[in-house]
Amino acid sequence: MAYSWLLIGVGGFAGSVGRYFLQQAVQARLPLAWPVGTASVNVLGCLLAGLLLGLLERHGLGAGWRLLLITGFCGGFTTFSAFALENVALLRGGQLALATAYAAGSVALGVAAAGAGYWLARG
Repeated sequence: MAYSWLLIGVGGFAGSVGRYFLQQAVQARLPLAWPVGTASVNVLGCLLAGLLLGLLERHGLGAGWRLLLITGFCGGFTTFSAFALENVALLRGGQLALATAYAAGSVALGVAAAGAGYWLARG
């Protein structure tokens, strides 16, 4: 169990640091009105999570690699990648309606919760 936590922690540290630097670099080079740095990190993290999942499955690599690379690194790089992979799993299982509801509900509730938290904190 402690070994699993270490793998997740090391991967998460690397992913979080990578996210910060990449997000800042993209935003500085493309100073648009919307957060292009965050969007870039989220899309890249989703692509990376999908690639890693496919590679780990194809090569039969153990759970430790998944904890380090997907749960740790991709989870630290962006939690959006976990959300995207959960939707892919629903789609792979033929659950289009549930995947659609999960995606729309997560985005709507996430934005509403962030707004409510901000509103509550500002009093």
